[in-house]
Amino acid sequence: MVTAVLKIIFIALFNLAAALALAPLLDGFMRRIKAVVHSRQGPPLLQTYYDLFKLFSKEDREVTSDLVFRLTPVVCLGAVLLAALFTPMGGPAPLGFGGDLILLVYLLSIPGIAIMLGAMSSGSPYAMLGASREMMLVLTVEPVLFITLFTAGIKANSLVLADITGWSVSHGWSISLVIAGLALLLALQSELAKLPFDLAEAETEIMEGPFVEYSGPKLALFKWAIYAKVVIYVSLFLEVFLPGPKTGILVADLLINLVKVFIVVGLVELIELVNPRLKIDQAINYFKGVAVLALIGLAFALMGM
Repeated sequence: MVTAVLKIIFIALFNLAAALALAPLLDGFMRRIKAVVHSRQGPPLLQTYYDLFKLFSKEDREVTSDLVFRLTPVVCLGAVLLAALFTPMGGPAPLGFGGDLILLVYLLSIPGIAIMLGAMSSGSPYAMLGASREMMLVLTVEPVLFITLFTAGIKANSLVLADITGWSVSHGWSISLVIAGLALLLALQSELAKLPFDLAEAETEIMEGPFVEYSGPKLALFKWAIYAKVVIYVSLFLEVFLPGPKTGILVADLLINLVKVFIVVGLVELIELVNPRLKIDQAINYFKGVAVLALIGLAFALMGM
């Protein structure tokens, strides 16, 4: 009993460290890839940490005394960290016994909602435009995430993530899982707010969009939550659709997952570098196609394939 509790605590601390402490390193890794591809020196690997510390040291300027404006950065990061405890990252989800796939999808939806509420409470027209784009992405991308994960749940005959990942490891790929995994991979670029789908921030168009009125520590919390979401989404994709190899040694499996996360993130960054930003209507049409692909995978799963 004591051993099981200690194991849960160890995995929980690892997941939180991966989502909170290693996420800025992952962003620095992506920035280094961009610099290498562009044949320039670029920032140091730890630059994202420096940026966050600089924001935390700045004065917290507020454009409104609205309580929603003040609380949404905390809610955003808090929801991401809580989602990390329900996400398998090479080992079992530390709080997997307390919730299933539906709870995790709800938790992953909260950051987007918090960003929208914070932007709308600021009163800035640029922030409102960014919030409307964020809403569009949430309404089009989040259903794809749920459908693809639900497809895996149907194959495993369970919505518990431990059962889903266990089934994937023991049974391997099927037609429905391949299609669902491809759909989630195609949606991953948007989930991570990378080009060509960084519509909400769109620095050259609407000056950081929903974050235009945020500064100092509040902006740092939002950015840290976005960095942490990368680790969670990629780990979730890998554990459900590309779970191997598994050694049976907890520490080794956790480290293998981190290596795979860096590989997938490197691929995502390369896709960003070769694509321009899409227009809103182009993005919607793209997501319609991805949603259809996800539904095809769901149909194959319902047919037992």
